[in-house]
Amino acid sequence: MPDLEAMMFSQSPALRGAANAVDAARAAVDTARALPNPEVEVMNGNRNPRLGNTNPIGTLKTISITQDLDMPWHRFPRIDGALAGLSAAQANEQSFKSDMRALLRLRYYDLVRRTAENRAASEDVRLMNGIHKRIELQVETGEKARFELVKANAELLIAQKLQESANLRVRQSRGALRALVGVQLSETFEIQEQTHIFEPPAPLAAVRDEVRRTNPELQRTRAERQQLDRKLSEEKALRFPKFALRADQDSDPEWRSKRVGIAMNVPLWNWRGGPIGEAAAKLSQTDNQLAYQEFSLLQSLEAAYQQYDIANAQTVALEGGIVRNAANALRIAELAYKAGEKNFLEVMDAQRVYRAARNELITAQFELASAWAEIERLRANTP
Repeated sequence: MPDLEAMMFSQSPALRGAANAVDAARAAVDTARALPNPEVEVMNGNRNPRLGNTNPIGTLKTISITQDLDMPWHRFPRIDGALAGLSAAQANEQSFKSDMRALLRLRYYDLVRRTAENRAASEDVRLMNGIHKRIELQVETGEKARFELVKANAELLIAQKLQESANLRVRQSRGALRALVGVQLSETFEIQEQTHIFEPPAPLAAVRDEVRRTNPELQRTRAERQQLDRKLSEEKALRFPKFALRADQDSDPEWRSKRVGIAMNVPLWNWRGGPIGEAAAKLSQTDNQLAYQEFSLLQSLEAAYQQYDIANAQTVALEGGIVRNAANALRIAELAYKAGEKNFLEVMDAQRVYRAARNELITAQFELASAWAEIERLRANTP
């Protein structure tokens, strides 16, 4: 699994897309910090006197330079908003990595589960093949009625069908895992099945506080709230006048004049009521979203802990005696059947009990791994 995680984090196009979003947010910060460019205006013309006017004929030229002033009440909220957007993009990338890693773990352990089910189904087929051959021989020698062979044929077909289904689920699980990692993962890859043994998670109260502080989804929403707060400040600041320095020089055949002044954009008619109201509503929406998101994440964390405790208890109980006792019962039933002390149906009953216990153990192990992966996702335990 560590090899698959390293391969996915280094080559996944989806993760590269999240990194590109961070680059775009970082470029937006540079854009917010940029100073406005000056505006240069050059005009040329001719002066032709009217009839009877003795003013000389000549050319006219005007040069005008305007430099907008980036006032602090406009500049600082804009830059702070861009920085908050960068924090939101970084938190979103971290959240996406955490989700991808949790999904990879789920698909990895799902493949482990399907492989175990396929292996168990193959064992059932081998067992039924042995019983079927024995019954077939006994029917041919007249020791058993042909009805026993019909029942054995039905049980063998059922076992073969279950094996085919298990094999198909293995292929589906392999395809889902490869689709997540990428085409760089060979179609003929093999996994090293890890034992489903996980360290007990930290106490729920401590992890709950950790999730409140470090969960990237909450960090992203907090950064988005800060960005909207700065946007509201920026919209309010736009109600203040904008200033620009202006310098002009006019030349004609007789005179050359120079002027320097200040241009001011007076917010006389538009007081930004619409944009300010929109920004305030979005800020309030984000506050409500943040409260709901924190509550939802804590509920998911508690549910993951409960699932972990239940699955761990089931795994311990099944591994501690139930599966072993069912396997011993099946082995005794097989020996008694070979000795002629039990019939075919009793062996099948013992096999069904063992099969059910074994499948419950495989399912409990997968649920334990799923709960562990969900807890790690909420804690954002990413490299």
